[in-house]
Amino acid sequence: MEIAFNLNLKKQAAALVSATKPSNNSASKKAATINKNANANAKADARKAAARKMQLELIAGCVAEDRIYQKRLYETYYGQMMGICLRYTGNYEEARDVITEGFMKVYKNIAKFQPNHSLASWIKRIMINTAIDHYRRNKKHRHQVDLAYAANEIDGSTYSVLHQLSADEIMKLVKRLTPAYRTVFNLYVVEGYKHKDIAALLGISEGTSKSNLAKARMKLRSMIAKELPEYASYF
Repeated sequence: MEIAFNLNLKKQAAALVSATKPSNNSASKKAATINKNANANAKADARKAAARKMQLELIAGCVAEDRIYQKRLYETYYGQMMGICLRYTGNYEEARDVITEGFMKVYKNIAKFQPNHSLASWIKRIMINTAIDHYRRNKKHRHQVDLAYAANEIDGSTYSVLHQLSADEIMKLVKRLTPAYRTVFNLYVVEGYKHKDIAALLGISEGTSKSNLAKARMKLRSMIAKELPEYASYF
């Protein structure tokens, strides 16, 4: 009787151990996942810390007017900033003038940069403002239209087409707009400015800003319909 009781007890113990195994496996998997995520987060934090350290060293070197660090900053952000300058100018020569002037302003004002902000965004803002200054200096020599009735914004069909085109295709089309149309188009569509802000930046009326945007839209639609007929059905 005692032997039978002991055998039964062993079976119950074995069953209990068996029943707890899946739970242990589940806990192990959960712990492994937590460790994996923790390691990934630690690596990401380490990369961010290293990037921040490099950025602070770069800024400190530029503040000290160290040519090596100035060159490094130029090479790091040249490609991105040239793309922005090209959006606002009619050709590479003008864009080169703007980016050169822009980087001179960056070097001059780098001590004012707040380290808790994005350096790329700060430099981008300087480039846009420099491009706007370039436009202002030359706008008196360029044609500009102010039509009160042309207050409509970019419509859905034009946005649909632009979303289908590659960045290079869009840039080629936008660069062919007149300086007034191109500048307003970039500020409104690409940078997200409101017409009130664009008017203040460019020294024009809100009506002119809206007019130039409408004219830019019509010009882009005309170029797309003529040169890219496969997208004509969007209009």
